Amino acid sequence: MIRVGVVGARGRMGIAVMAAVGEASDCELVCGVDVGDDQSAVDECDVAVDFTTPDAVMATLERCIAGGVHCVVGTTGFDDARLDTVAGWCAGNPSVGVLIAPNFGIGAVLMMQFAARAAAYFESAEIIELHHPDKIDAPSGTARRTAEMIGASRALHGLGAAPDATSQALDGARGAMVNGVHVHSVRARGLVAHQEVLFGGLGETLTIRHDSMDRASFMPGVLLGIRRVAAHPGLTVGLDGYLDDTTSER
Repeated sequence: MIRVGVVGARGRMGIAVMAAVGEASDCELVCGVDVGDDQSAVDECDVAVDFTTPDAVMATLERCIAGGVHCVVGTTGFDDARLDTVAGWCAGNPSVGVLIAPNFGIGAVLMMQFAARAAAYFESAEIIELHHPDKIDAPSGTARRTAEMIGASRALHGLGAAPDATSQALDGARGAMVNGVHVHSVRARGLVAHQEVLFGGLGETLTIRHDSMDRASFMPGVLLGIRRVAAHPGLTVGLDGYLDDTTSER
């Protein structure tokens, strides 16, 4: 039985994670903590699941890694500097596994993999991500990760910058630039989590789209992370490494 604690337990994702863990036959929900709660209950867990905020997550990771508690993290806001910090903490306790996943939807992870593969064959690539208006970060962690994977694939295959003759534009009209890829963020009531990756080549286009209509779509991926994180010591970024049952360590 895997003893699980949920950090960010009163948030939308935290509530969903606690319900999923409670229903899993191989997991025991030990605690759910949030802002203002005693965090020490997490020390008794095998795995801590964190869906909090970029301001809170690093303290949780530092505490859990030092205490030998594996971590599954869905909180966004991880840049290279933060990932390097977490990797350093993991080096200090190499038996601990930490999974930081921009998206726990199995379909979303496959979408990112498909996009990275397609990137080698198309001259143009752009991303549109669409979320509810209560989301605090833009672009989304999934879009950032997808753009990074596309950019890496393009570089590996010797592709230069995508064609773009824009010389006059309002600020933000062409979106944010992530690893050479334009990323556009939409926020509207009624949306949950959606992403389109658009590729263009001579005489053809390819669109890869994923839609999450309910937060329940993320729970199989969260449970997969809980079940496999102990077998992947060190820092793993992205759930794709777990899908293939291979590590993608930094």
